Amino acid sequence: MNRLTPLPRVMVAPNGARRGKADHPELPVTLSEIVACARACHEAGAAAIHAHVRDTEGRHALDAGLYRELIEEMSLKVPGMAVQITTEAGGRFDPATQRALLDAITPEGASAALREILADGDREAARRFYHKASEAGIALQHILYEPAEIDRLAEEIRAGTIAGGPLQLLFVLGRYTVGEESDPAGLQPFLAGMAARDIAADWALCAFGRSETACLAAALAAGGRARVGFENNFFMADGRRARDNAERVAEIVALPGATD
Repeated sequence: MNRLTPLPRVMVAPNGARRGKADHPELPVTLSEIVACARACHEAGAAAIHAHVRDTEGRHALDAGLYRELIEEMSLKVPGMAVQITTEAGGRFDPATQRALLDAITPEGASAALREILADGDREAARRFYHKASEAGIALQHILYEPAEIDRLAEEIRAGTIAGGPLQLLFVLGRYTVGEESDPAGLQPFLAGMAARDIAADWALCAFGRSETACLAAALAAGGRARVGFENNFFMADGRRARDNAERVAEIVALPGATD
């Protein structure tokens, strides 16, 4: 069985597409740093990594070769940890390039923002992307940035753009802006939207700023999963700047509902 089905209770997102060493010296950028960070986070209790790779200039990359290398290194050095890759645009890539990544590699799991994959209006290309991922057994997690996107998700499921079968979602509580502080109350509109449209899904939450821990605690209490890490936040619940991603993972793993 795919280790990302169902979603693990705690997944670490250690770097993302936008941040670098200038933001935090322990943010992993190179493949060796990502693998070392993954190992420390796995030891702290994270069952999976949401991985972004970078090019030689440290920029966000959708590079199948780099992802293959990362997955191979993970299988050798952190074999117990599942790997989810990203198709995120990151301000650099168009929908066609994002969709093409899963033509070039078949990972265990991948994330894809609904608004990005369908940004060019090419529903047939999107349908091929979603159905190919389903047929290949990729655990594809749909990223939703606001509750209103649940309507679009339901529409695309009805239209057959998105393949049937187990549905995985990530609710993004907040925005990638300087000083962003997410509010745990923001989770409820996502859950209400799912209930109103009778959508059953395996879902997780990510959040920004010093309230990340409180937001993820709310998600776990509501039966969801938690995605934690330097992609979204550098701070512990007490306001202290975290030493590294593993310290953030350890705080979330200690929350009620974080372990089976």
